[in-house]
Amino acid sequence: MWTYNKMLQYPINIKQKDPRLAKWIISQYGGPDGELAASLRYLSQRFGMPDTRSKAVLNDIGTEELAHLEMVGTIVHQLTKDASIEEIEKAGLGDYYTDHGVDVYPSSASGVPFTAAYIAAKSDPIANLQEDLAAEQKARATYEKLIDLSRDNPDVVDALRYLRQREIVHFQRFGETLRGVQDLLMQKRCFMMNDGTSNAKLLTPCNAEAKSENND
Repeated sequence: MWTYNKMLQYPINIKQKDPRLAKWIISQYGGPDGELAASLRYLSQRFGMPDTRSKAVLNDIGTEELAHLEMVGTIVHQLTKDASIEEIEKAGLGDYYTDHGVDVYPSSASGVPFTAAYIAAKSDPIANLQEDLAAEQKARATYEKLIDLSRDNPDVVDALRYLRQREIVHFQRFGETLRGVQDLLMQKRCFMMNDGTSNAKLLTPCNAEAKSENND
């Protein structure tokens, strides 16, 4: 299904450790609007999409979100690598360190572990795509807040800006996909009106063939 290149989608080289930033950025790893939730959401929803194009879009974006998960995990790892116990305690990571050390564990900034409750799957392509549009906007807003908090660490800001821009691109692609799915579903809704004669009028075309027959 995938071809994995053993390199990050965007290079990350953080020269200044900062466990305080890691405590906040971890939310985009395992928080409600983070990359793990996004990837599982899209890769789960793809099965219920009505055509190959929409399935492919969700598969592509869901796969890319896994790459972003790898990037966020790398940011957190580099921010905490070689941090002293005193620095970890000062950053407010004592509870986290007790349970996980400096491993990258999926949780929100407030310490709530990842849960599948973050994943929306309604067996309705319109509802799912509307959820996906909202998810991308929430992720964008979260990255913008993290950029504000990381203003003193340009290496972190650089990576976060890249991730924010990809959320914007995903939002655009989901918008295009939603319009395509809406058009497709409308084509499948046929309504016939019979006026009592042998002539039946097609009120809503099902597809191109039906439209052509109606015009004839």
